[in-house]
Amino acid sequence: MQLAILAKLIEVIFPVFFIIGVGYWIGKKNPNFDTNFITSFSGSIGVPSMLFYSLTSTSLDFSVFFKFAMITALFVALFAVTGIIILLILKRNILMELPPLILPNTGNIGLPLCLFAYGASGFSIASSIAAMIMLFHFTIGIFLASGKLSLKPLVTSVPMYAIFLTGGILYFQIPVPQFIINTTMLIAYATIFLILTSLGIALTKLQAVNFKGNLAISLVRLISGPIIAFIIIRWLNLESYQAGALLIQCSMPSAVLTYLVAKMYSPKEHVDNIASVIVTSTTISLVTTPIIVFIALNYFS
Repeated sequence: MQLAILAKLIEVIFPVFFIIGVGYWIGKKNPNFDTNFITSFSGSIGVPSMLFYSLTSTSLDFSVFFKFAMITALFVALFAVTGIIILLILKRNILMELPPLILPNTGNIGLPLCLFAYGASGFSIASSIAAMIMLFHFTIGIFLASGKLSLKPLVTSVPMYAIFLTGGILYFQIPVPQFIINTTMLIAYATIFLILTSLGIALTKLQAVNFKGNLAISLVRLISGPIIAFIIIRWLNLESYQAGALLIQCSMPSAVLTYLVAKMYSPKEHVDNIASVIVTSTTISLVTTPIIVFIALNYFS
């Protein structure tokens, strides 16, 4: 049994970190590599297609989608409590440096991990969580980074329209033509490769500063995630792929998008700290992620 779990673990972990490694190698080999195409494609076509495909190609219904959207809001709120405490202890800016503590990398890393671990069913649950996290990036994330609440980024975000469209399709149980599912499937898998590669490239450009404090923040992000996930799993009696996908998504390192948002709206001091947290938490996740996936596969298979 343990050998089977270990074999499955390798199947899940290896593709993700191998592709991130390819991106890291590309970034080191060519420091001037332009990822603007990946960012533009992913934001306007790739991520919307991935969300649409993952949420409409399985038996996921609106009630489950809404349930995990609410669960996501709950664990983000609980992350915020632990985040505020550690930032107060370290005497950091609570508003501008909270996003990497409350918004895990459910897209770049979490989605492919759940796909390889639990197939289409796990992918749909993970996408429900990732969709809500993306909504938070363009609302709470921008508010925290800038200190101002604005709906403009939400209105101009293509993935948001994909989320609302998909929610409507699920709610009204509208059948989706197979040719649309096939098309979005191809784009979705291409997008997974591109965003993982882009993450690897991004890690070559981010620098670690204020190491001790940001190490503490990174550890809080990675340790509080699974603890809060287990509390929610036990409280709501989640089982199988639903519990496993939630555990994996909650346990991810800080999202790279928090750095991009901070770069647009926050002072450089806080941007550097956020970049450092992303680098540190992602590096540590090379150790913690296999452990989390092993637990998920062992107890929630």
